[in-house]
This record gives sequence, C-alpha cells and structure tokens, in this order.
Amino acid sequence: MIIPDWLAVYGNTEYRGQCPSETLEQVTFFGWVRREYPESLGRIAIHPRNEGKRHHAQVRTEKAEGMTPGAPDIIIPGTPTFICELKRQDRTKSRWQPGQLEYLSAAEAMGAFVCVALGWEAAKEALQDWTSHQPS
Repeated sequence: MIIPDWLAVYGNTEYRGQCPSETLEQVTFFGWVRREYPESLGRIAIHPRNEGKRHHAQVRTEKAEGMTPGAPDIIIPGTPTFICELKRQDRTKSRWQPGQLEYLSAAEAMGAFVCVALGWEAAKEALQDWTSHQPS
C-alpha cells in the first residue's frame, strides 16, 4: 500500500510482521474510545459499513440511501471533523479500496482533519492529536 505524500500518517510505516486484522483494530479502537470518552466522543464516533461484496442492485440501493464509496473507517464530527482511515499495523498487509483516497482528499479540501492510522494505537495517537486542537 502506497501512502500519498499529502496524507498524514500515524504509526510506523516501516513495521513488518504479525498484526491484527483491520476489523480487530477497529473493534479495539472503538472500545477504547467508548471507555475513555463515554459521554462525548464515544457517543458520536462512527464506522460507516462500506465494505463487503454486494450485487449491483444492492449497490444502487445503498448509494440512493446515502452510502458513499470510499468513506473512511472512523468519522467523528467536530471542528474540524476527524476523518481517519484505519489500516493494519503492517501497511503491506493492507490496500486502498476504490474511492478511499478520493474521499480523504475531498474531506481534506473541505477542512477536515484527515489521516491514515496504521493500527489502533496509531488511531488513538491521531485522535489525541486532534482533540488537543479542539476548541474548549
């Protein structure tokens, strides 16, 4: 997986080795957010379910209902909005899905805090960086 220069990266891009699946990284990250911020971020952080195989009729229906191809794994409303694509800690075990880079680029152009995190701990670091710049 090649990470474009314009995209902020959290985590060690040189790490190679055993690491949890992206799904397990998401479960761990959202569990941490809900424990640490139960009355705030834990209530509003979302993971849009865009992955998985679908047939053409399902795709048409989902797009009509508002599904956006390439939507990232973590979205938290704020000023600016937190947009994070979560990948495996070993980036060579991940790949970009259609529309992901285009979504991230468009969100960044609109002023969102946009990043890719390599593993849940990197996503935690990104979130902490983002929260340190939030208005009080």
